Amino acid sequence: MRRPALWSVLVVLVIISIPALALAGGDGDFAEYEERGLGWMYLASFGFGFLTSLTPCVYPMIPITLAIFGARGKDVSKRRAILLATAYVFGMGATYSVLGVTIALVSGAADFGTQLGHPALVIPLVLLFTVLAASMFGAFELSLPAGLQARLNQVGGKGFGGAFAMGLVGGLIAAPCTGPFLAGLLAYVSTTGSVFSGGSLLFVYAIGMGILFWVLAAFALSLPKSGAWMEWVKSVGGVALLWAALYFLRPLVPSLRLFASPALWFLVTALATVGIGVLIGGITRSFHGPWSERIRKGAGVALMVAGLFAAWDWWVVPKRHLPWIHDEAAAFERARAEGKGVMIDFGATWCIPCDELERTFGDDDVYEAVTKSFVPLKFDVTEDTAANDKLRERYGAQTLPSVIFLDTKGHVLTRVKKYLEPDKMLRVVRPAVKQLAQTAEPAAAKAP
Repeated sequence: MRRPALWSVLVVLVIISIPALALAGGDGDFAEYEERGLGWMYLASFGFGFLTSLTPCVYPMIPITLAIFGARGKDVSKRRAILLATAYVFGMGATYSVLGVTIALVSGAADFGTQLGHPALVIPLVLLFTVLAASMFGAFELSLPAGLQARLNQVGGKGFGGAFAMGLVGGLIAAPCTGPFLAGLLAYVSTTGSVFSGGSLLFVYAIGMGILFWVLAAFALSLPKSGAWMEWVKSVGGVALLWAALYFLRPLVPSLRLFASPALWFLVTALATVGIGVLIGGITRSFHGPWSERIRKGAGVALMVAGLFAAWDWWVVPKRHLPWIHDEAAAFERARAEGKGVMIDFGATWCIPCDELERTFGDDDVYEAVTKSFVPLKFDVTEDTAANDKLRERYGAQTLPSVIFLDTKGHVLTRVKKYLEPDKMLRVVRPAVKQLAQTAEPAAAKAP
């Protein structure tokens, strides 16, 4: 019994590793998105996929689906059952990956990332997440036309080909429950414009949905009975989607970026707020009960979303802020007077990794390394103006984030074009300091 069980676990681990294997064989451009926190999005995609498998549209149908393509039965070996389940999950993965790649290509052509601070894009995106959250709380259902769903139900059959074909349409059949999760994930993909991340994130989502298929195929277990807990799962999804709405609204609303404190008490308060929201019924209560229950549900959801968002803001808020100068001439004059270089940071309110870099600059070691040898100069290029375009072109800052270390003669020492954690930023700053020491003229030498 041990060998087949171990083999099935290894199969699952290999499948989950497919995006990483694809990255190893790629051109490395994905590293830029990974530094921006996309690694967390893989975990979220997997989690969303697993939560989807626990919803009423998917969960009760798992044993039936396995039986249709021949993965359940006394005469079916465990190895064959696992391979059939894998064919089904890969079918779902193929459908979702194509969808993710398509969205990434369309959004990349539209250059969504550079417009993420514009209300014309942000507000519809926030409204979309809010509407999707409402559907998770039971306000309405997302479903396919009855005729189309009937045709999709006829696709597939026994064997590997049938299992794969069923997987291709399985996600579409489960649209009433996959819709909110999937649409929220696709909205995120549209902001990256990355074909690789679009395809791999959606594939990981399918892997999350397929975990229970593998478990049942490998161990021939019976699933716990359906019940109210599945509605609780949908409530968790609704809370997550509302948090995502605030996440995308954050670049547009300064108060959402500035209210957090780096103090530990702020995090404790945020987590306590989440706990109170859960206790008063943010997950377990329903919007379809008496008004007293609806009010408790609404209050609980509001507290959970606020607490989670506050905890996130605590994580990204910098401990301290660099003494930024916003005047180019003044920054270079001061650098010459103090025998330092200049660190130029191009930023914009819509640039999420630019905002996250503030946390890196607030790290004690990074702060000391920068302020000891460089005068920090910040350019806000949120507005798409001719002056900003000319400035970015002059310094070669076409993409954001863009941090440039220079000496006072304007010679570039090094550049940073992506979000870096403090330890990685120090690996960039320290060599720049050494180069600066070789080229900069000490302030004392200028004294008459």
